[in-house]
Amino acid sequence: MKMKRIGAALLAATLGLGLMTGTPATEAATRAEIAQISVNRRGSNFKYWNKDAASFRALTAYIKDVTDEESRNFIPVKDRIAVFDLDGTLIGETMPCYFEWMLYLHRALHDPYYTPSPADRATAEMVEDGIYHIGIPNPVPTPNVFDRPTAQQSLTAIPKDNMLREAQSQLSVFADMTLPEYAAYTRKFMETSPEGIENLKWGEAFYLPMVEVISYLNANHFKVFIVSGTDRQTLRVLVDGVLPVEMDNIIGTDARYPASRQGTTDGLNYLYTKDDQVWRGEFAMKNLKMNKVSNIIREIGQQPVLAFGNSSGDFSMFNHTITNNKYKALAFALLCDDTTREYGCPSKAGKLRKTCEESGWIPVSMRDDFKTIYGDNVKKTTP
Repeated sequence: MKMKRIGAALLAATLGLGLMTGTPATEAATRAEIAQISVNRRGSNFKYWNKDAASFRALTAYIKDVTDEESRNFIPVKDRIAVFDLDGTLIGETMPCYFEWMLYLHRALHDPYYTPSPADRATAEMVEDGIYHIGIPNPVPTPNVFDRPTAQQSLTAIPKDNMLREAQSQLSVFADMTLPEYAAYTRKFMETSPEGIENLKWGEAFYLPMVEVISYLNANHFKVFIVSGTDRQTLRVLVDGVLPVEMDNIIGTDARYPASRQGTTDGLNYLYTKDDQVWRGEFAMKNLKMNKVSNIIREIGQQPVLAFGNSSGDFSMFNHTITNNKYKALAFALLCDDTTREYGCPSKAGKLRKTCEESGWIPVSMRDDFKTIYGDNVKKTTP
């Protein structure tokens, strides 16, 4: 296991000197304000949805049906399980890319207090190049990253094994931090601003209409899980205090967590001592595609009746939810089709809509179905 220890004092200096990239924003809904979003059991007080949208009508009709004890489709409370992806489903992912990837790139390439291994640097540079440069012949550096292809367009040109390589490298560059140290590092990065968006911090970049959906489901006694390709501890830090989701209902990509004095000793042969701390270790499993289904079975133990996602990483979860289910079940797919309020990708959105039609999933147009995404004060900085 590669261990590159960052001392607590040095970490504190990194976090305290404002060395993270981005300018803090002040005008979006705060995390505390997002946490106060509340939708009643009847769904009569949604604020952020177009109530004429087919996706909204499908969701609210479904909830009314399956919570009615007189309905043939009634679902007992114990079986009301809903699963949500994170990136592109609950928070932004095109500014210019996933939150955890931008956190990783800062750590691997732009943190002056950390030096990555040559392999980790090479992987991080490949990821950064994919976000900012891929697809442009003889790319010329420019101060405006949005003169380049968006992340949604660019990432298709990154090598196919990139998700696994990035996940392994991401766990590597944060290995040997204690859990509190990593949480502090993540929270500090959450105070920075996504690129190409003004009046927004990463820690506030939740889709307000989808926050309403989670509140609505909670009001109707659904148990909500987040099932994401994002690192599980990152998810817990990002969601804590904002979304009404229990920490043990968060399923993500996993690291190993060795004791600080354990070394290479197998956990079956090591006794945790009073002198130990738990460290972040190396990569264990990427929670995408079929791995999402495996983890749902392993950790939830029940088949969901609702699933929300936005990409091919969620397709297995969608099909698992709606196939051979003893209850009426639905899957909703968010389309990244908004190019006015966000950096959407219409071509990708069009392909996903077609897949929804072929697969029996319900498309959600961010452009047409959401009255707002992050709030009216949050604006794109380029056309």
